[in-house]
Amino acid sequence: MKSTIVGTVLAAFAACLIVASSANATALRVVAVSAPAINCVFNTSCTLVVTDSVGHFSPLGDVGDGRLQSRTYDGVAPTSAADMKGYEYRLDMTSVQASSTANCVTQLGLDFGPAASLQYDGAGPLDDVYVVTSGGLGSVAISSATRRGRNILLVFGAPVCPGQTSFFFGLTSRNTSPVPATATISFSLGGSAEVAVRTPSR
Repeated sequence: MKSTIVGTVLAAFAACLIVASSANATALRVVAVSAPAINCVFNTSCTLVVTDSVGHFSPLGDVGDGRLQSRTYDGVAPTSAADMKGYEYRLDMTSVQASSTANCVTQLGLDFGPAASLQYDGAGPLDDVYVVTSGGLGSVAISSATRRGRNILLVFGAPVCPGQTSFFFGLTSRNTSPVPATATISFSLGGSAEVAVRTPSR
């Protein structure tokens, strides 16, 4: 009887934690955009001077070099992104081959902090995350994004598998000092990996 009561209490406590975690989660607005039009949000010349870096990972069971590209650039007056920094990412599996069952990337977690809300697609409410679905590289889009505290979880609409690359996807921060950090990528066959990335400093 006592063990049953304890089990019931623990189950209720776990349920409360799940509810609390869900209550602290904020869904971010994700929109599709095109290039080079998205550049105009950051610079009226519609051209950007970018800084790129790449983190590497090897999906368990696959062969080859997975890459997470980080790209940053400045927002320039008189745009709405003036004095902010654009942070853009691309998950690249084009140099990876599946040895048997493909191990794909399903989502990406970033310790990013608050993302600035801007008008990326030219209509409707302000947006939090943009995905460059035309005019650039890629074939897999981000389908949803959720923020819990400083952490942003980005979920791909379909797994990014060996031979594929995601579209570029981006966020903007009022913090203009990018620093080396680690992102967490999750795999379709289970497990995760840490990969080098650049994000806003704390």
